[in-house]
Amino acid sequence: MPWIKGQLLQGGKYVIEDVLGQGGFGITYKALHVDLNQTVVIKTPNEYLSHDPDYDKYIERFIQEGQILARLSQDPHPHIVRVIDLFKEGAIHCLVMDFVPGEDLFKLVRRRGALPEAEIVPCIRQIGEALAVVHQAKLVHRDAHPGNIVLRNNGKAVLIDFGIAKELVPKTLSSTGNAGNQGFAPYEQMTRGSREPMVDVYCLAATLYYAITGERPTTSLARKLDNTYLTPPKQINPRMSDRLNQAILKGMALEAKDRPQSMQQLLELLEAPAVVSPPSVEPDYRKTVMAPPSVDPVYRKEVFRSKAKPESVGIPDKPPTTSPRTIPWGWLAALFLIYLLASYFLAAHKAPYMAWAVTGAGVVTAAVIRAWVVAVDGAWFWAGVGAMAVAIAVAVAVIRAWAVAVDGAVAVDGAVAVDGAVAVDGAWAVAAAVAWAWAGAWDELQLEFSKVHTFLILASTSSLGLGLGWLGYRIFNPGS
Repeated sequence: MPWIKGQLLQGGKYVIEDVLGQGGFGITYKALHVDLNQTVVIKTPNEYLSHDPDYDKYIERFIQEGQILARLSQDPHPHIVRVIDLFKEGAIHCLVMDFVPGEDLFKLVRRRGALPEAEIVPCIRQIGEALAVVHQAKLVHRDAHPGNIVLRNNGKAVLIDFGIAKELVPKTLSSTGNAGNQGFAPYEQMTRGSREPMVDVYCLAATLYYAITGERPTTSLARKLDNTYLTPPKQINPRMSDRLNQAILKGMALEAKDRPQSMQQLLELLEAPAVVSPPSVEPDYRKTVMAPPSVDPVYRKEVFRSKAKPESVGIPDKPPTTSPRTIPWGWLAALFLIYLLASYFLAAHKAPYMAWAVTGAGVVTAAVIRAWVVAVDGAWFWAGVGAMAVAIAVAVAVIRAWAVAVDGAVAVDGAVAVDGAVAVDGAWAVAAAVAWAWAGAWDELQLEFSKVHTFLILASTSSLGLGLGWLGYRIFNPGS
C-alpha cells in the first residue's frame, strides 16, 4: 500500500508529505529531505508488480536508467529535472528527484485555453533540446506529454517524471497506462513498446498540438486501426503559422519512418525563420546654402556621404514642413464690402447695363494687367485702373438716376450740368477706396500666393461683392 504522510524513509532522511500521483506502473510522492530542508519527489514502482515474472529485469532497468540520469545531473541541464538519489527502502526501489514548482501544461491550457505561438514554441524547443541530451545518453523519455512539462514562474520549461518506471509493466501498457495520455503516444509505443527516439518526437509534437489548439489530438491507435482523420491544428487555430502547422503534422506522422528521425531534425522544423535585416545605409547630411539677397533666393541641396564614422552625430534634422499660408482676410473683407456697396448703389439708381459692364470689365482688367504686365510695376497703379472703371460706372449710374428724376430733355441737360460734378466727386471717392483695398490685398496675397492665384482671389472677391450687392437690393426692394 502507498506510504502515508509523515512516514520516515532511510532512517529519517526523508519524510513523506503527500502523494502527487499514482498509476498502474508506479507512485510519485512529495517528500522532505530533512538534512537539506528541501522538498523532493520520490518515485517508486507499484508493489503488485513484484509478482510479474520479469520483475527483476524491470528493476534492473529501473536502477540502470536511474544511474544514467544521476550522471546527467552532475552537469545539470536547465530543462531536465535533476536526479539526486537512488536507494532501496525495504524491498522497494526509490528514485529521488528535485521538486519543480510551477504549473504543468495540462493545467495551464485548461486554465487559459490555446496558447499563443510566440509563447509556447520557445518552451517546446527547450524541452526538445532537453530530449536531445537524453537521446545522446542512449535514453528515451517515452512520456513527454503535457503533464510532464512544468513551466516555472520565470517562463522556463522543465521536463520531469522520466518514463523509466514504465519499464516495470508489460510493454503493451507502457507509456500511456493513463488513457488520458494516449493521444500523445505513437501507436508503435503502445503496441510494441518501442524505445526509439521517434517516440519522443511524436510525443513532443502531439504536446505542441494540444498547447497551440487547446484540444487533444486524435489517438494514433484510432488513426492506425480505424483510419480516423487527424485534424490539422491550423483548422482549429487559424492564427498559427503555416510553418508551425506543417512541423506538427510532420512530427505526428503515423509511421515512424515519415517523422523527423531525430529530435534535432524536429527542432530545425520548429526554428523560426531568420529575419533578414535591410542593408545598412550610411546617414545623409544635408547642407542648405542661400544666395546673396540681391537676387531671388536660391537654395542648393548638396548631399555628403560620410566615409568614416563622424566624431559626433547629432539628431538628424526633421524633414521641412510647410507652414500654413496667411490669408489677408481684412483686405479681402474691405474689398468685398466696397464692391458690395457700389453694386447696391448701382442697382438702387437703376444703372444701365453699360455701367455694370464697365464695372465688371474694370475688375478683370485690373487683375489681368497687374498679374501679367510687368512694364509698369506697383500695386497702386494697377489698382487705380480697376478703381477708375468703378468710378466711371458709379458716376454714370448717379447721373442717369438724377437725369431720370427731372422731366424733359432740357431738364436732363440741366441735371447733368448741375449735378454731374457732384456725382463725379462721389464716384472718385469710391474709386479711391477701391484702389486702396485692391493695392493692400494684392501686396499681402503676393507674399503667400502666385500671381495666378492672387488674380483669381481678387477677381472672385470683387465679382462676389458685385453680385451680392445687386441681389441684396432686389431682396430688400422687391417692388422696385
